[in-house]
Amino acid sequence: MDVNKKFSINNMMLAFIAVLAVIVLVALAGFFLLTPPDDYIMGQAEVTQVRISGKVPGRVAEYRFDEGDRVKAGDTLVLLETPEVWAKLRQAEAARAAAEAQNQKAENGARTQEVAAAYEMWQKAKAGLSIAEKSYERIQNLFEKGVMSAQKRDEVKANYDAMVATEKAARSQYEMAKEGARREDKAAAAALVERADGAIAEVNAYVEEGALVSPIDGEVSERFPQVGELVGTGAPIMNISDLDDLWVTFSVREDLLRDIKIGTELTAFIPALGDLPIRLKVYYMKDMGSYAAWKATKAMGEYDAKTFEVRTRPLEKVADLRPGMSVILKKKGKMIL
Repeated sequence: MDVNKKFSINNMMLAFIAVLAVIVLVALAGFFLLTPPDDYIMGQAEVTQVRISGKVPGRVAEYRFDEGDRVKAGDTLVLLETPEVWAKLRQAEAARAAAEAQNQKAENGARTQEVAAAYEMWQKAKAGLSIAEKSYERIQNLFEKGVMSAQKRDEVKANYDAMVATEKAARSQYEMAKEGARREDKAAAAALVERADGAIAEVNAYVEEGALVSPIDGEVSERFPQVGELVGTGAPIMNISDLDDLWVTFSVREDLLRDIKIGTELTAFIPALGDLPIRLKVYYMKDMGSYAAWKATKAMGEYDAKTFEVRTRPLEKVADLRPGMSVILKKKGKMIL
């Protein structure tokens, strides 16, 4: 009787333990099944990129750097063949030479032979005036004495007046030849030279665009045309990445923004670097716009959730972090860690 009682007690204990084990298993299963899994917000590393392009069309003659090369500000990156620009430069230089010749002509005035000829004409006119003056004086004396007629006196007087005018004209011609061009003509000639200088400066600026230089320190991330290909004005030729200006951008649904503000520090990890942890600080937030029809009226409990672009910067420089690498934020429950 005692043996049966002991056996019954053992069976009851085993049943109790089995029931307890089932309860524990059900509780654990419910915990894992009902607890939502951790969410991950994916982002990626970005850097500032500068596009290299030219002001003038031409053919790519030579690349000085390959993709992946580091460059310094001022390094010549690519050379372009621009024969049309060189032709324009020769035209501008020829126009400048012509303008300079006109300016020199205006400054120098008439040639020496022309000045000498004008002087001789003046001297001839002076001599004619002297003879006409003496003749008029003699005829006037005779007229006053009643020996010479008034008609003759008037003829001599007209000749004298004509010689006076001729002498004045010859003297003016000589003075004009000696003085050279007018002040306004000289100013106009000088302005033509300045205009030609401006045209040369403009073309020289285009000539310099045949050798494109890097505006920043960085890395050549992309090259677009091949050597020998024709590129137009403003067409992209290369991209330079500023690896020192790096940030991480995330696309975050607005219902997850409770823990994210400007200045918030976040912890993420980088899968490409062995899940390396990284500390980030939020510095920019902006909605990414809506690409679907927005409805003003919703059913109870429903609403449209916008997506925001969230930009962050690493608090410390991360070695080997490259543009395009994924950066992951972990969301546990309603908290972003």
